[in-house]
Amino acid sequence: MSFELGCKGGGDPVQEYDLYVNEKKPAIGLYVRAGASLPDFADPKEWIFDGTDAADLLPPSVIEGVATAGHAFRDMD
Repeated sequence: MSFELGCKGGGDPVQEYDLYVNEKKPAIGLYVRAGASLPDFADPKEWIFDGTDAADLLPPSVIEGVATAGHAFRDMD
């Protein structure tokens, strides 16, 4: 007997996004594709990794921003 691991129905895997929070301004979140590095303008010393979220947990504006620019900001308040 064999079992397939992964998503149900054999569809595409769920896209995931890494969240970084600004150390000095924790109300600002920065999303990038899971596994991608921070954008060049973001000083890695100022951004703290805060986890990974599936696309279905995020507003469409974040997903569109990452698709367009490679990153998206989000008000975390």
